[in-house]
Amino acid sequence: MNLIKVGQDEQGKPIELHYCDYGQGDPIVLIHGWPLSAASWEYQLAELPLHNKRVIAYDRRGFGHSSKPWNGYNYDTLADDLKAVLDELNLQNVTLVGFSMGGGEVARYMSRHQGARVSKVIFVSAVTPYLLKTDDNPDGVDKSTFDDIIENLGKDRPDFLATFGKQFYGVGIVSKPVSQATLDWSQSLALQASPRPTTACVKAWSETDFRGDLATIKVPALFIHGSSDKTVPLKNSAEQAVKLVPNATLVVYDGEPHGLNVTAKDRFNRDILKFVAGEAVPEDFDEGDYVADRADDENRSAY
Repeated sequence: MNLIKVGQDEQGKPIELHYCDYGQGDPIVLIHGWPLSAASWEYQLAELPLHNKRVIAYDRRGFGHSSKPWNGYNYDTLADDLKAVLDELNLQNVTLVGFSMGGGEVARYMSRHQGARVSKVIFVSAVTPYLLKTDDNPDGVDKSTFDDIIENLGKDRPDFLATFGKQFYGVGIVSKPVSQATLDWSQSLALQASPRPTTACVKAWSETDFRGDLATIKVPALFIHGSSDKTVPLKNSAEQAVKLVPNATLVVYDGEPHGLNVTAKDRFNRDILKFVAGEAVPEDFDEGDYVADRADDENRSAY
């Protein structure tokens, strides 16, 4: 198992992050969302290395196969964990891809560590810039919404996460963009986390103000968000965040839910690759073009 030490817990035991590392080329580092793990990047980990890219994904502390200490579930610590991954693997010219909660880690890393080693950033269904409704953030979400999440996690964590998973992928009475098997798989990933980080991270991603962090980003930035995201609504997040980053582009996936890295995986993979290559990311998706591009990449890598 690949592990990176990022500190010690209250008992002096090492805190280690589990990661996977595939392919060769300019590195893409994937930072997963709440309440899942690096395994939630399955369709990116299987595809992006085929296009001459090195792809790294790690489990946030408290989740997946990483250590589960009692403390450290704030964005300063989580950004330091990300720095430890980049430093330990000695990555350069990195594209950071932060999904949902992971978008906060990207923003905080770029300000706290001056964007070291990073050449591009991608925010996917991200919680940035500031979800909580306050006097100076009237477009935010009322705190009672997040209090209810924490309360329901305490009452019956598995049941809450099962319901949350349906919203995450946009599953309803009529809409079924993913199978029951995928919902079950996602639930199994969520339950790998221990209760403490699952709850503590709700406070982190709901109450942290990233507006100042985003303003420090100088590298090209791409925001990808689904228009039907009910978990992190577009109007409360990407539509506001893109205004704060000097060199940023917003691409909205019409009709897609929060978990678009699964429900729109081919388009999402294509857009990552185009952005990393410095190409414009189109507003629509042609599957035929994507298949042709993939074939070209595979042919090039064969020589």
